[in-house]
Amino acid sequence: MDWGTELWDQYDTIEKHTQSGLELVEKYVKFVKERTEIEQNYAKQLRNLSKKYNLKRSSKDEPECRLSSYQSFLEILNEMNDYAGQRELIAENMMMSICIDLTKYLQEIKQERKTYLMEAKKAQQSLESTYKQLDSSKKRFEREWREVERAAQYAEKTDQDINATKADVEKAKQQAHMRAHVAEECKNDYAAQLQKYNKEQNQFYFNDMPLIFNKLQDLDERRVRKLAQGYVLFSDTEKHVMPIIGKCLEGITKAGTNVNERNDSMVVIEQSKSGFERPGDLEFEDYSQGINRASSDSSLGTPKGPMDLLGKNRSKNFWLFSKRSKKFTPERIMPAVTEDFAHLPPEQRRKRLQQKLEEICKELQKEVDQSEALGKMKDVYEKNPQMGDPASLASQISQTTQNIERLRGELNKYETWLAEAGGRGDTLRYKTHTFNNNGAHDVHSPDGAHSDESTPDPSQAIYAEFDDDFEDEELTVPIGKCTAMYNFPGASEGTIAMQEGEVLAVVEEDKGDGWTRVRRSNGDEGYIPTSYVTISLNE
Repeated sequence: MDWGTELWDQYDTIEKHTQSGLELVEKYVKFVKERTEIEQNYAKQLRNLSKKYNLKRSSKDEPECRLSSYQSFLEILNEMNDYAGQRELIAENMMMSICIDLTKYLQEIKQERKTYLMEAKKAQQSLESTYKQLDSSKKRFEREWREVERAAQYAEKTDQDINATKADVEKAKQQAHMRAHVAEECKNDYAAQLQKYNKEQNQFYFNDMPLIFNKLQDLDERRVRKLAQGYVLFSDTEKHVMPIIGKCLEGITKAGTNVNERNDSMVVIEQSKSGFERPGDLEFEDYSQGINRASSDSSLGTPKGPMDLLGKNRSKNFWLFSKRSKKFTPERIMPAVTEDFAHLPPEQRRKRLQQKLEEICKELQKEVDQSEALGKMKDVYEKNPQMGDPASLASQISQTTQNIERLRGELNKYETWLAEAGGRGDTLRYKTHTFNNNGAHDVHSPDGAHSDESTPDPSQAIYAEFDDDFEDEELTVPIGKCTAMYNFPGASEGTIAMQEGEVLAVVEEDKGDGWTRVRRSNGDEGYIPTSYVTISLNE
């Protein structure tokens, strides 16, 4: 069944139905656009929420950050950030695959429908024009036939009139005959116009309009089919990211299961243990016996508990839960912070000293590495003067040497304090270099003794090694690698496509926006969704 056969007389109905179909497509596109706005706002609010509750950089060194409950909370915030990225991806895909595509298709079928309606209107106007010509010829034939009847009656009347002359009678008959001839021509013209109109009307109702109606039917069915595909995409777009959303939710679940209350308690003990002994019993002072106050006072000079170790007033009792007084008193003044951390309890002091030693050793090793690099550069300049002046490095070598000596002094100082605090003086191994007048560098151990390492062999390709170092600095050094869990088309500007299972180098970590910068082996760089890959950073 088709519209051309069944709805041959329903032009207005078909026009109204097709217009209503186009309006439905427009309404659906508007609906999807509003849905994408909701998704984008939802993702933005989730990102802001994660950012609001995420620890600031200055807070990441707080003791609480070592607790598994805090770490799991940070993992949840990261997973929520990734989840927000998936909501943004849903909005982007819906906009591209539904809104933009349907809007373009809508413009095409609007123009097509307009063309078909113009054809129908043109055919109708042609039929109406032919009908007007038919009606005009019919009226003319009717008018001329009446004139024939009137002329015939006049001729007969003149013939019967006894007063009329023969010439009058002859004239009346000729007039009647002429009118009859004109009427016959009008009759033939009317018959021809009638035949023409019937033929065009048959063509209009059985060929032209059914063909146009069938074209409109095909257009409407294609519109419905395209709209149905848009309905399916509305669901498939979200289904496509469901596995990744599921992984985000699994990550949140895993963060909850990773919380270890026993380990958190051990961390609190490790961070807060003072190392003090519990206070002993107070001695009874019998003032009735007239004891020597001087000797009594001197006997109290021996530390018997935390009160003496912390420099507190011995006349005051030691309380675990001290009352907070709003009134400012000298006793409420905190101990002054000192460089050797003597203001801290013994256990905490040892930890802080050890931490400070590790920081100094890392900084010292950095200076040593820079010293080695300057030594190599100086050797290259001396062997290849066209590359640079060795004297230009003197100030940098001098500054590096001063830094190494300064850090050595600090290292020895903190090792001494650590030994006094009862800790082990194990520190990171390092080596320092000094430079002689010939530009060669000597290797020394921390105590200043010459090591077994000898001056590098001049036959080695120092120039090539130096050149390679500078070539490596042209590109950003990868900080890790990642493996794609899903395909990513990389259609947007600045992104890069990847296939499931592909291994890429990580150039820049996720800054909190859900994107990670990566590089292929061929040098291509771009951004990918962080939640699409598993990342392994270098130690």
